[in-house]
Amino acid sequence: MAKTSAVEKNKRRRKLVANHSAKRAALKATIMNQSLPIEERFKATLKLAELPRDGSKTRIRNRCEVTGRPRAYYRKLRMSRIALRELGNLGKVPGVVKSSW
Repeated sequence: MAKTSAVEKNKRRRKLVANHSAKRAALKATIMNQSLPIEERFKATLKLAELPRDGSKTRIRNRCEVTGRPRAYYRKLRMSRIALRELGNLGKVPGVVKSSW
């Protein structure tokens, strides 16, 4: 099991991303718009820098929903390989069968 502080920090980051995503997207669109004057684009850059860093989507760490483990994460199932193996052996993941040959 992962440290609860790390899991909670990641949850807090997800909330910040949800709150600031629209504003970040608008500012980035302004910055990338070549038809606007450079001063206006620079002001948008400064406003973007004032937003919290944890509000950026890239700061989110994919973690297992079951254990909170940050590595060996399957995006499709939202869990780590270890949790997948345990739940798969118990028959709790649809479509997963222990192989035998």
